[in-house]
Amino acid sequence: MERTSSVDRKTNETQIKLALSIDGEGQSKLETGVPFLSHMLDLFTKHGQFNLTVDAKGDTEVDDHHTSEDIAICLGQALREALGDKKGIKRYGNSFVPMDEALAQVVVDLSNRPHLEMRAEFPGQKVGTFDTELVHEFLWKLALEARMNLHVIVHYGKNTHHMIEAIFKALGRALDEATTIDPRIKGVPSTKGML
Repeated sequence: MERTSSVDRKTNETQIKLALSIDGEGQSKLETGVPFLSHMLDLFTKHGQFNLTVDAKGDTEVDDHHTSEDIAICLGQALREALGDKKGIKRYGNSFVPMDEALAQVVVDLSNRPHLEMRAEFPGQKVGTFDTELVHEFLWKLALEARMNLHVIVHYGKNTHHMIEAIFKALGRALDEATTIDPRIKGVPSTKGML
């Protein structure tokens, strides 16, 4: 069974086509119009062993907010759809990733209950032209649309780029673990009988 999904989203602010394969080879093809976000999504894809294609056009002449937010919405929807009934998945994932002086941890539960907890204080308000407050916005919309618990902790760090990079690598690795099929699991991993 192929766990793939494609999402098209068109608003007055953005036009996005996104395709996700959960069981990929870590390959990405990204045209986001937001260079730093493309870099982070490339890391996410590589470390999660997904395949991800994004073709996004947005009002980046205003700022990167709408494009970043809508890509996260599409990625969350694609992840939820690709997982289907979630039978046999591990459900939970946890990853620590160091990036030089920074250490990030991401813990996920593909619970069908959206929630974001984020503990990160970035020293800089921008990385290049990218507003670092958009990291929270991206992760919240991803958690909301994927309907997952997402806990993000940056334990320490001094370089904002390194801190955010560690988050996206850890996110990919935690989701890789949570989406892995475990042959020991019969049905969905919940005493409720559904997720």
